[in-house]
Amino acid sequence: MNVVVTGAGGFIGGHLVKRLIEEGYNVRAIDKKPLNLWYQKFSSAANIQLDLSSQENCLVATEGMDWVFNLAADMGGMGFIESNKTLCMLSVLINTNLLIASKQNQVKRYFFSSSACVYASWLQSTSSEVSLKEEDAYPADPEDGYGWEKLFSERMCRHFSEDFDLQVRIARYHNVYGPYGTYEGGREKAPAAACRKLIQYKNGVIKEIEIWGDGKQTRSFTYIDDCIEGTLLLMKSNFSEPLNIGSSEIVTIQNLYDQACLASKVKDPVYSYKSDAPLGVRGRSSNNTKCLEILSWAPKISLKEGMVKTMSWISQEITNDFSNSTM
Repeated sequence: MNVVVTGAGGFIGGHLVKRLIEEGYNVRAIDKKPLNLWYQKFSSAANIQLDLSSQENCLVATEGMDWVFNLAADMGGMGFIESNKTLCMLSVLINTNLLIASKQNQVKRYFFSSSACVYASWLQSTSSEVSLKEEDAYPADPEDGYGWEKLFSERMCRHFSEDFDLQVRIARYHNVYGPYGTYEGGREKAPAAACRKLIQYKNGVIKEIEIWGDGKQTRSFTYIDDCIEGTLLLMKSNFSEPLNIGSSEIVTIQNLYDQACLASKVKDPVYSYKSDAPLGVRGRSSNNTKCLEILSWAPKISLKEGMVKTMSWISQEITNDFSNSTM
C-alpha cells in the first residue's frame, strides 16, 4: 500500500514514518523544511521537501497514494500557539488543499491530526480533574487560533466524507511528547521544556527552574509510542468521527517537573513561578471511554516511564551540541 505522511520532518510525523516502514508500507514523506532539518529521515522512504499550502503541491503529494496521513501544521507549545495565532490558522490551507487533492487523486483513506485544543474552554477553567469526552467540543469555544483551525478542519474532513465518500479518520491528540522533537527555541511543549531546564539546572547553567503559572494546572501527557499505536489502530478501523488519542493519567504541571527531577536525578531543586506566562486552560485530560469501546485500546505508557526516555534523549542531544560547539 502506498501512503503519504505530511509533516514527516516533524516530531510525530517522523515516528509515524518509521513505524509505517517497519510495517511494510511504501512511504512518501513530505515536509516543507529542508531535509537536513528533519528530526528523523529514512532512506527507505521517498523524502520530499514540499510546501503543502499550495493546491498544486498537494496534487503532487497525493498522486498514486492509497492513504494520506496529514500531520502538517505550524504549531508548538502554548508559548508559540498564543503568540502566533495567524500562523496556526493558516494551516487550514494545508488540510483544505490536501482534501481537494485527495478527492481528485482518488485517495482511499484520509487521516487528520486534530488536537485537544478543540475542546470548549469553558469546561477547562478549573484545575480539578477535567476529563474531556469527544462530544465536549460543542458548543464550540476552542483555543483561539490553533484550536479554531483544528475544529474547522475536522468539519471540513467530515463534509468531504459526507459529500464525496472520502473515508476520513480524525484523532484528537493530547500533549504528545518523547524523543526526536523540539526541546528549545520556543516551539517546545511542556515535557521537553521541563527536561531541558532540569539538565541546565543540573549543569549549573541556570540557578532556578522556572515553571509557567503556579504549577497547579492539570494536564495529561501522551508518550509518542502510544500516540503512533493509537493513530494506526484508528486509521485501520471503521470509525470516522473524531476520537481522543491521549493518556487519561491526570497530573499537575508541578507533578510533571517532579517527574523530570526524578528522571534527571536532581534532588531538592529550586523553583520559581512565572504568573504572566502563556498558560492555556486551567485543566484538561483525555476521556478514553470511546477509545476503549472503538479500538479496545488506550495509552499505556506512564508519565514516569515516558519522561525517563525523553530525558535520556534530550540529555544526549545537549551533550552532543556542547561537544560540537567546542570542537
